[in-house]
Amino acid sequence: MFLKRGQVMILIELFWSFFQIGLFSIGGGYAALPLIQRQVLEVHNWLTMEEFTDVLTISQMTPGPISLNASTFVGTKVAGHIGSIVATIGCITPSCIIVLILAYFYFKYKNLSSIQGILKGLRPAVVSLIASAGLSILLLAVFKSEDVTIWNMKSSDINYISITMLAVAVFVLRKYNADPIKVMIATGIAGVFVYGVL
Repeated sequence: MFLKRGQVMILIELFWSFFQIGLFSIGGGYAALPLIQRQVLEVHNWLTMEEFTDVLTISQMTPGPISLNASTFVGTKVAGHIGSIVATIGCITPSCIIVLILAYFYFKYKNLSSIQGILKGLRPAVVSLIASAGLSILLLAVFKSEDVTIWNMKSSDINYISITMLAVAVFVLRKYNADPIKVMIATGIAGVFVYGVL
């Protein structure tokens, strides 16, 4: 089966977008969130913010790194099964190449002070990437519209049910050191009941 020119271009865009995400997602899956968000929402408009949040939620619940899972889900949404394969390959290709090169140099030169300095310098940048993506998801979770900002919000824009569920989940996780999977299942069931039944 031959692909049309437009389909090939979409697959190339998918590969290149997730190649960039895989190349620059230093610090793991959560650090990739703002990169995924920019490519998927701003550059290509493949998903809405609500769909993006759903993809992240599903990516959290399925085994594997979040960026890899997200690439598979986004690829499926944009171009079906072949899109998921292309996006996934795009996401893992730079990691495979870079990790092989870095592993060699790290074990050979890991005691050099310049290498330790580079690693210490990257840590704050990774934390800021995670915080930025987390803030975007938090704002979508607690407000009824993705267009609301701190500067133009009204009390009617606040989703008090989501804030309550968020506070309870954080409390249970921090106070009782609960299993995150059980907390996610419990909040999912609560969401079905509150938003689906009531």
